[in-house]
Amino acid sequence: MAPTPNPYPLTAPPTTPKTDQIDDYHGTLVPDPYRWLEDATDPQVQEWTRHHNIRTREFLDQLPALPKIKARMTTLWNFAKFTGIHKTGGRYFISKNDGLQNQSVIYQQDALSAEPTPMLDPNALSADGTIAVFNQAYSKDGNLLAYSLSSSGSDWQEIHLMDTTTGEKFTEVLKWCKFSGIGWKPDNRGFFYNRLTQPEDVWGDDTKLRSQVWWHAVDTPQTADELIYENPNDPGLRYWPFLTSDKEYLVLHTGRGTDRRNGIFLRPTEGQVEFQHLVEDGIAKFNFVGNQENIFYFLTDLDTPNGRLVAIDIKNPTQENWREIIPEGSDAIASIALWGQHFIVKTNHHAHNQIKIYDLAGQYLRDILLPTMGTVGLLEGDQADPEFFISFESFLFPRAIFRYDLNTAELSPLSEPSLDFDPAAYETNQVFYASQDGTQIPMFLTHKKGLEKNGNNPTILYAYGGFTLAQTPIFNVWNLVWLEMGGTFALANIRGGSEYGEAWHKGGILGNKQNVFDDFIAGAEWLIAQGYTRKEKLAIEGRSNGGLLTAACITQRPDLYGAVLCWVPVTDMLRFHKFTVGRFWVSDYGNAEEDPEAFEYLYAYSPIHNVQAGVAYPPLIVTTGDTDDRVVPSHSKKFIAEVLEKTAGKGPYLLRIDLKAGHKLGKPTYKLIEEHADVWAFAAYTLGLEVNL
Repeated sequence: MAPTPNPYPLTAPPTTPKTDQIDDYHGTLVPDPYRWLEDATDPQVQEWTRHHNIRTREFLDQLPALPKIKARMTTLWNFAKFTGIHKTGGRYFISKNDGLQNQSVIYQQDALSAEPTPMLDPNALSADGTIAVFNQAYSKDGNLLAYSLSSSGSDWQEIHLMDTTTGEKFTEVLKWCKFSGIGWKPDNRGFFYNRLTQPEDVWGDDTKLRSQVWWHAVDTPQTADELIYENPNDPGLRYWPFLTSDKEYLVLHTGRGTDRRNGIFLRPTEGQVEFQHLVEDGIAKFNFVGNQENIFYFLTDLDTPNGRLVAIDIKNPTQENWREIIPEGSDAIASIALWGQHFIVKTNHHAHNQIKIYDLAGQYLRDILLPTMGTVGLLEGDQADPEFFISFESFLFPRAIFRYDLNTAELSPLSEPSLDFDPAAYETNQVFYASQDGTQIPMFLTHKKGLEKNGNNPTILYAYGGFTLAQTPIFNVWNLVWLEMGGTFALANIRGGSEYGEAWHKGGILGNKQNVFDDFIAGAEWLIAQGYTRKEKLAIEGRSNGGLLTAACITQRPDLYGAVLCWVPVTDMLRFHKFTVGRFWVSDYGNAEEDPEAFEYLYAYSPIHNVQAGVAYPPLIVTTGDTDDRVVPSHSKKFIAEVLEKTAGKGPYLLRIDLKAGHKLGKPTYKLIEEHADVWAFAAYTLGLEVNL
């Protein structure tokens, strides 16, 4: 009998030539035949990329589920969203999206009950919605705003200024900013900010670029800015300036990439006094919380993996004189704010947030009761103001903003999102399973109520596992669509994040990175063993470092999944540090060139180096953005090239490259809908899910 023809034919991928490039890592010769794909400006690479996009688009557009998924996702997305709030000078500045706007609009209002007035609309800055507002830094009286703009998802940003009372835009534009802090002086004359020395090629190796702190006077060109601080002998150190709430001190938070261990410099705001080196860089985490005159409060994990709050007298700063205000507890402290003469403490309790309130002496007062297991954002408050704002969200509940009054202990909603979805038909449960070494890993499961454990449920298993980023319950419209399609969504809180403090982070980095993959694989095996799904119905999903996770797991256990959804992945673990901000990740990954031991463990799991010929890899879709300057697209290109060359599987194996799109930063709404509809249609097809929306 002749085989059944594929109902959705897939054209052959473009030819991918191989070169004889070989590198020597500490005596080990490592081929890199697709090195040429790293050059995004090469016409041959651009043509190769174009053909892959055509091939992927032709295949996805055949799938009957795609228009249904896209239509339902668009409908669900169309609800009013409050995305941020700032209270400054007695006024409120609120970021809001009416529903399907590509970017949130900034409004201002004199009182929470007043009618909001549009102030800054990023949607008017580009026809395709690819210019986004990021940093918003308001002067003390709220009359001036410095805001940064990013184009096409780039990490590079430009700072612009406006008068919030008149709407006037100032002419100066501050360039060469990346991850910049802004600190206004109280007299509105200007602000301190950090930027990098001017790069010749923003896509190239910018390891020699130095971080600098500058003073900018309002209504003057950037060329007139005054250099405040730099260290030419240490180009790897980065600075983030800000002013204390009382505006008496300029503080520099120093750091090296994603390493949590930072330093603290400070000096009086006025005058030309030298910076005081308060905390040495590279010892531990020291997050500034607030100050009262010369007493500075820091959240630190020095000798306390779950964190504690300490007070340092900057006039007598030696460690033996520090005072412990809030000691380490059984739950990791995620962040602390000093608002309304109280400490507002956010903790991670089994991978979901709790909020506790303490007085200035460190005496526990009460919890803020939250609706369910979820994620809290500490949004806005002032050291003297009893009013502050938090956000709350969970898998089934969209992000809402709440006002809390310290005088009355009342939590009231500022925004109550309403959308066309019934959360009562679904449920979220938390389970714990054993990893390969016996470590108990928490996992959230969200699905329709009454789910039968018959092994037939299409399931997506998601995780991240790195850089101290705790994966707490968050809301995404696309996950609601997956649930309505009959799917189960699982979030595994694997090691590498900070769900259980610094010990959890260290358990998944450097030479311990294999624990991350083991934790994830064990989660997949547990879902199958418990009857939630079976391998043919299981898709794994991850983004960025989570893309590395899924790419590594497809090479280590290709037999375990029905599909792999691999977003903007890091896949070349021997060369990641050579591109844009890749060097920032060495604290979690290591450096194969400089450290023979790091080479051994990186080479052992590096996805592009562990794709084996003749293995039947499961269906795979790899996504990236052509202007992603965080995880450069060559990671995705080289990985898909290796899989297509060597796999014995039937696929499909697709590369989706979004145009004028970065790592996800500031991506317009229509692009978010398109890419998630594409990926869900791919998942539905490969898992055999009939879509009836």
